[in-house]
Amino acid sequence: MKTLQELRDAIDALDTQILSLLNARAQCANEVGELKKREGSAVFRPDREAQVINKLQTLNDTTAGLLKPHSIGNIWREVMSACRALEAPQRIAYLGPAGTFSQQAALSYFGTSITEIACPSIDEVFRSTASGTADFGVIPIENSTEGVIARSLDLLLQSPVHIIGELSLLVRHHLLRQVNSRDGIKVVLAHPQALAQCQEWLTKHLPHAERRAVSSNAEGARLAAENPEWAAIASERAGSTYGLHNVAQAIQDDAHNRTRFAVICLPTTLDAPTATGRDCTSLAVSVTNRPGALHDLLVPLKQHGVSMTRFESRPARQGQWEYIFFIDLVGHPSESNMHAALEDLKKLCAFYKVLGTYPQSEA
Repeated sequence: MKTLQELRDAIDALDTQILSLLNARAQCANEVGELKKREGSAVFRPDREAQVINKLQTLNDTTAGLLKPHSIGNIWREVMSACRALEAPQRIAYLGPAGTFSQQAALSYFGTSITEIACPSIDEVFRSTASGTADFGVIPIENSTEGVIARSLDLLLQSPVHIIGELSLLVRHHLLRQVNSRDGIKVVLAHPQALAQCQEWLTKHLPHAERRAVSSNAEGARLAAENPEWAAIASERAGSTYGLHNVAQAIQDDAHNRTRFAVICLPTTLDAPTATGRDCTSLAVSVTNRPGALHDLLVPLKQHGVSMTRFESRPARQGQWEYIFFIDLVGHPSESNMHAALEDLKKLCAFYKVLGTYPQSEA
């Protein structure tokens, strides 16, 4: 049996090999970047990066590797982020300030080797991305407890950006405070969604505290750091950022609470990713108000064998009692059955917009 020092020496030797291989990979990435510059092609390709990670996860599984699939994904996203930054650092807009789940989603998707642009609102994330101030934006679009983020859906209809990626993030809400105690809390600050996701816990443990809505959970944490009688519902990252104590962990009512984020950009920044074999296509459509219209929308999907994973309605801004339907379909428009279904669907719609085609999230 090897001694502790022998094992440490073996790890040091392996780390030296890994560092050499990482630098060799970075050199290849640099050469790829030079080719892309000459061709005028995009630095970031979510379809290619998804294929790399899926291939490595499959290889790790078939060779009985010790690392978990999500760990493989996290490691290689950071490697690719660092290599991508050598070609051109990506400017990523998200709902700020620092410490939000949107920031966590941006770092989880793009890695940490990026230029962060923290925005005060979801509207500003769209504006920054559409104006070219940011290369990409990260927006929340759906929560497993509270449903869709209405403002994000409304802006997707109006904005010239499209969706090129998605991420599903496990959300853990913590009660954060300047003082390391729950006693004497008079105000709880959080985004309205977070307050709704923790209402049972708040009713049971802090029934007399005022629940005050703010623009983001991280903004609530920033404010709570200034007043010892205030507490915030936010992430561990927000607690670390603003120097707060975690006085109650995981207070969300649903233990499996998740938020789905979309990655957006202008089509001129990045066209729709190519098919990976695990893709999603998001649509926004409307139909004339007549008997059977909604049923007719679903017929092409059944006829061509296309699976639907989401169907949401939102009131249209024009016309009383008229609605826009948001639909997520499994597949890529380049696939024959999906192409045929979309062509038939388009003929039935008074309004039709492809919001994006992108690789499906791992989770």
